[in-house]
Amino acid sequence: MPEVVLRKQQVVVEEIFHEGGPRAAEPLRRAAVVSVIANPFAGRYEADIEGFMEDLKPLGLAMAQRLLQVLGGDPKAVQGYGKGAIVGAAGELEHGALWHVPGGYAMREALGGAKAIVPSTKKVGGPGTRLDVPVTHVDASYVRSHFDAMEVGIPDSPRADEMAVVLVMTTGPRIHARVGGLKASEIKGEDGLR
Repeated sequence: MPEVVLRKQQVVVEEIFHEGGPRAAEPLRRAAVVSVIANPFAGRYEADIEGFMEDLKPLGLAMAQRLLQVLGGDPKAVQGYGKGAIVGAAGELEHGALWHVPGGYAMREALGGAKAIVPSTKKVGGPGTRLDVPVTHVDASYVRSHFDAMEVGIPDSPRADEMAVVLVMTTGPRIHARVGGLKASEIKGEDGLR
């Protein structure tokens, strides 16, 4: 399959201290890394694209390690994650789906075997397109306090023949989470759901 050609990368870290209520003792940290790569399938329909997922795995691992580093380096500090892709206008939505395996498994590996499915979103768009990347708890998808999202985007990306692939990690629940449901302290960790 084609080589992964990286044009640029963006790393963003947010620290959220409060959402109108009392100031948190420790801020929620959300971090995203966006990699803008050439889309080797742009401008044409290609029936066999699955092999490119294997080529994307080293990029996914490098991005996951970078996120872990900017969040302090301790995998146990990461409680939430998500992934996404923005495909340039000469591509198709299915090209963004190529990021599911390399992005998700990279984060699971970097975090030492997180159990929950990594939520994902993708869309086709031009330069400056923004993407809300969904986030859930790393070990149990039903932990309601960790349902979140982080908006990402780069002003000049993706160009028509590019894709922007995204990984997000967070250090905790939404600030002031109080809508009930399964708590992180109640996770059984058997199936990635509860």
